[in-house]
Order: sequence, then C-alpha cells, then structure tokens
Amino acid sequence: MKNFVSSGNTLAITAAVAAITSGSGVLAGAIFGVAAGDIALGAEGTINLTGVYDLPKAASQAWTVGAKVYWDDTAGRCTTVATDNTLIGVAATAVGGTAGETTGRVRLNGTAA
Repeated sequence: MKNFVSSGNTLAITAAVAAITSGSGVLAGAIFGVAAGDIALGAEGTINLTGVYDLPKAASQAWTVGAKVYWDDTAGRCTTVATDNTLIGVAATAVGGTAGETTGRVRLNGTAA
C-alpha cells in the first residue's frame, strides 16, 4: 500500500517549550505520549503513544483497575479528574491514595483527545 506511513505507535515531536526527560509524559496539542528518550529544547525526539507506563499521579487519589486516567499538564501528573485535563488511558493496576503513593500504572489509549 503506497500511502502507508507508520504503525502510529510513536510520533516525532519537537521540544518547543522545555527539554523533555526520557520517560516523562508529554502533551503535544491533543496528543499524549511518553518520551522514548531525552529530547533537548528545540530538538526533535520520539514519544510512545501506546503501551503501559508507570507515571506520576496525584497522591490523594486511589485508582481502580480500568479507571479513566487524565493528564494534568499544569501539574505534570496523572489524575482521575476529567475537568480541564486530557484523557490518556486507563489504570492498569489498582493503587492507593495515600501521600506516599505517587505513581500509577497507566495503559495509554493511543488516541488524540
């Protein structure tokens, strides 16, 4: 098929605002991904749009398996609060809501919001 471009599991983006650390969540317009490597300010790099990742989460929230997970770009972390945030996937494991539980396992939905 001559019009095939890629499988769509990754996307090249430019770090336009700040450098991006490998493994960090990245919101590019309505597209969310996880940086596959460090991306210097002004440089192009790859973000993964699919897969399961451990990402920072709001400590005050407990998650159940399958709960919708959103990206709070202002705080740079995941949340279960939809208002003003971008849907990025679902919780892949349950996690508690104590102050020390600041990481959640997320299965990315691979779609633009």
